[in-house]
Amino acid sequence: MSHAQSRQSRIRASIAVRTAAAQAAADRPHPIHVANGDEQRYASAKYLMSFTKGLEHDMNGLLVRGEDFEAFRSAIDNGRIDAFSTDVPSAPTRQRRWEAPTAGVVFDLQGPDAQAVTMAPAPALGSVELAYELAEVYELAALRDEPLSTFEGAGNGAVRASVGRLNALPYKLDGSAGRARTNSNGQLNAQNIFRGSSPGTDVGPYVSQFMLMGNDVPGLKIASDGFIQYGAQLIDQRVPIALPTDFMIIDTDYLKVQNGENPRPDLKEFGPNPGRRFITTPRDLATYVHIDQLYQAYLNACLILLSMGAPFDPSFNNLSGRGPIGATRQDRAAGGFALFGGPHILSLVTEVATRALKAVRYQKFNNHIRLRPEALGARIHWADEIEQRFPCLEDRLSGLRKMIGPSINAARAASGSSTDLLPMAFKEGSPMHPAYGAGHATVAGACVTILKAFFDTDAVLVMDDAGRSSFRRVDSQPQSNANSNSESWMTGSFRPRKNKDELKWVEGPCLTVEGELNKLAANISIGRNMAGVHYFSDYYDSVRMGEEIAIGMLEEQALCYPTDSFVLSVPTFDGGVRRIGAR
Repeated sequence: MSHAQSRQSRIRASIAVRTAAAQAAADRPHPIHVANGDEQRYASAKYLMSFTKGLEHDMNGLLVRGEDFEAFRSAIDNGRIDAFSTDVPSAPTRQRRWEAPTAGVVFDLQGPDAQAVTMAPAPALGSVELAYELAEVYELAALRDEPLSTFEGAGNGAVRASVGRLNALPYKLDGSAGRARTNSNGQLNAQNIFRGSSPGTDVGPYVSQFMLMGNDVPGLKIASDGFIQYGAQLIDQRVPIALPTDFMIIDTDYLKVQNGENPRPDLKEFGPNPGRRFITTPRDLATYVHIDQLYQAYLNACLILLSMGAPFDPSFNNLSGRGPIGATRQDRAAGGFALFGGPHILSLVTEVATRALKAVRYQKFNNHIRLRPEALGARIHWADEIEQRFPCLEDRLSGLRKMIGPSINAARAASGSSTDLLPMAFKEGSPMHPAYGAGHATVAGACVTILKAFFDTDAVLVMDDAGRSSFRRVDSQPQSNANSNSESWMTGSFRPRKNKDELKWVEGPCLTVEGELNKLAANISIGRNMAGVHYFSDYYDSVRMGEEIAIGMLEEQALCYPTDSFVLSVPTFDGGVRRIGAR
């Protein structure tokens, strides 16, 4: 074959692959997007169950003019960014900008279209599920400065009290009446409270090992130092220590923030010399997700796994550039790098994030436009005045306040508040976009799914007799006989010491790659709930939508390798397994 013929053949093959990927995307079922109806149901009550931050509010926390929301909604439907500056009469004192309200209408050339994935309707006002998840947010505010080490085992008095209040609410945790929680015989306990909903999230410490440990750098650092090697630099897993101060618990402060003012530049949540420590409290976790880059936790996890030689998915053994792992025959002379190696997965785990953000922006603005917990807390705070003005509410707000009153009182006591307003960890409250879905959680679902696709999710975290930690395949029980010539190792986890600036290894249950990645997604997502800016359903549905986006990207990736059978088994957040690339 001549060079010209070869070139033409390659061009035709390239077009065929791109066409096949486009057809695969078109063949996926495109869903109908359905919201919970609260936007239309309460339109006559100044759209009180919709996101209105940045528009002008009155002294009862409601819109001054309902038509302002209608202009806002029209600008969203219009899909042109200029309309938000020219057509929406925002609050006169607004300083913060609405964040990417038109991102869901753009297109991508890889993975599912931003509008080809969706989320179920959010819990509506009057539902037991909404009451339960708002109670969770108040409980997390009450526990914001409790040690996360008490979110396991028997817990401490504060955690046990929170468990008791939530268990007293009339909501089934098994998913029959809404989103499922990790539970024991239908009840919460200190080990599973606020843990998420996926396999492994309730095993061992609350915080994922990927948010604590570093990796072993020969001659420099070890995993217990909490430093991750990133090329020639080191990433420190410690976070700045925020002051134990809550915000937006005074009427005037709430209204300023809800009108879009920006009180944050003074950074009063940190002292002049804040210091740093490993994530030790819910406030620490909230601090992490306040200032993180959205994919950094998963990039860090990938760097840790790669540096310790964690095994890839077993099906990678026979792919081009990947020598067989643990085989008796000689490894191939070629190793993975640009193909099925470190750079391949490092680029995918970050690239998928932008797809996730566009898809969730469509759900946030164009579909659900759900109010944030801070605003729902304000509706409760002013329930009597609001219901007097709008009889159509039929005591739903005051009923909600009565149902979750013990949780509200716990948050008030912990923050020193004299109001029912939700105590916020961030001085500026929530971001300038609706609650549902959650950007952090959608990115978490997408990035973690890429990691679960590439790495052997059954690998277990162990410490060997030389003090080296790694995720490895474990086919037998730990060796503990001092007279044995075999390598000895133990399962366990890294935990912050009492000084919170060092890690210690504690022998304990098996922590798998799957469980710690699921836990990582839950930590990042529910860390936003700990700050007061999201609900549980925002986490639950968003990680699953992110999973669909990542699987769609991988399905198209699988078309690109003509000489290999690219087959992956991906454990899902619901506990099943999705096969990708089977031919």
